[in-house]
Amino acid sequence: MLMGKHLIAGQWVDGDKKFQNMPVSGSADSFAVGTPDLVDQAARAAEDAFWSYGYSTRAERAKFLRSIADQIDARGDDITAMGVKETGLPEGRLAGERGRTIGQLRLFADHIEAGNYLDRRHDEALPDRAPLPRPDLKMVQRPIGPVAVFGASNFPLAFSTAGGDTAAALAAGCPVVVKGHSAHPGVSDIVAQAILAAIKECGIHPGVFSQIQGGNRAVGQAIVQHPLIKAVGFTGSLGGGRALFDLCAARPEPVPFFGELGSINPMFILDAALDQRGTAIAEGWAGSLTMGAGQFCTNPGVAIVTEGSKAEAFGAAAAKALSAVGSQTMLTDGIAEAYHQGRDRVAGQEGVRDLLTTTCDLRNATPYLYATTGEKWLANEELGEEVFGPLGVIVTVKDADERLAVAKALQGQLTCTIHMDDADTKDGQALMPVLERKAGRLLVNGFPTGVEVSDTMVHGGPYPASTNFGATSVGTMSIRRFLRPVCYQNIPDALLPADLA
Repeated sequence: MLMGKHLIAGQWVDGDKKFQNMPVSGSADSFAVGTPDLVDQAARAAEDAFWSYGYSTRAERAKFLRSIADQIDARGDDITAMGVKETGLPEGRLAGERGRTIGQLRLFADHIEAGNYLDRRHDEALPDRAPLPRPDLKMVQRPIGPVAVFGASNFPLAFSTAGGDTAAALAAGCPVVVKGHSAHPGVSDIVAQAILAAIKECGIHPGVFSQIQGGNRAVGQAIVQHPLIKAVGFTGSLGGGRALFDLCAARPEPVPFFGELGSINPMFILDAALDQRGTAIAEGWAGSLTMGAGQFCTNPGVAIVTEGSKAEAFGAAAAKALSAVGSQTMLTDGIAEAYHQGRDRVAGQEGVRDLLTTTCDLRNATPYLYATTGEKWLANEELGEEVFGPLGVIVTVKDADERLAVAKALQGQLTCTIHMDDADTKDGQALMPVLERKAGRLLVNGFPTGVEVSDTMVHGGPYPASTNFGATSVGTMSIRRFLRPVCYQNIPDALLPADLA
């Protein structure tokens, strides 16, 4: 059963104004509209909760995370049904995303229990050192305080209410205030119910989690500018993310804005690989490009190949594979409209030719494929802008030097991929120093859609892929975003945090 309200510090709070979700099928559901006043209530409750939750034991927080996972799992059928209704995503995709969400929570429980993330250090006192003695110094990572999280449109579970940002913040010891995404308020409602059940089961301060649904830009601005919010996690558009980033920087007390904003995730297909298995790579690219209607931040939108007959064959194979993909429902009307606009923008650029054109309207997406030259690509920055959906661009370069020039001209990316055979090793070696400066994750002979949740994963990169090149929003290292190092000099054990004593 949907509550249709905001969850503020353990209470379901209604509002005078309502908005409705946009179901693919079935009747719409009504939800209360958020306000800046609700933001203030949630932030104050989060600060109050921090004085207990921020100083709780790792075992207590691990139990809480596992309880949230269990409560989400118990509501699995309801979450899937609502997700299919709101987003048009298939049941299998939503079930898999729920498994990833649950897995993230349990992974962080294990991670904080192990304690390695604390980076504990100790320089013992040297009272007899000349010319000056050294004091006893200890260091440990400590939680920063209440964190704001913006739900993502394209991941109603894994990057939203109880997604990776929330899991990392709660694991660190930081209460969370979530701004639910209007694309899937029903899913967010059910997940919030699961979190509240875990709060009650574990006896946690209810201010540890609040969720505010809907609302205009003033609500988002109020969240990032509230003086009690100490960091912000965001996954979304470049324009929206950059506006919130600037607000965070303009605060009297600036706070970090961890935004994952956009990426074209280029693939460099080297000559021997193109010659030996160009068709297979093209078919794999088509599958990756159209997965989930192309609504993944790691969607590989651009393929770079050397001009010639093999490049033409690659384009023909990709067009054939893409033409077999039918129309897919996009997550929202707005995302579909932005996709159609992106298609028109690419198609209207000088030096771009059509390899596959289709027809789509309303909330539907069909694949498009275009080609241009390395020279035109380097001369036109608009060709390097993300189109969120199943649209691909093939860039044909004259030689290895122009390929390297294309790589150096790239903006920051989440991923960069090389397809190569042994004979391509020299060209691959030339690309690697460039690409590792451009992206947070590098792949060889694979496709970037599908992000493993693990200790080693980096989901981030130089701007505009993300606003903080030293952070990741996926994997256990993402907890570092919500911690800060504190040094304790000559502090008695009785006054030290439990993780140091």
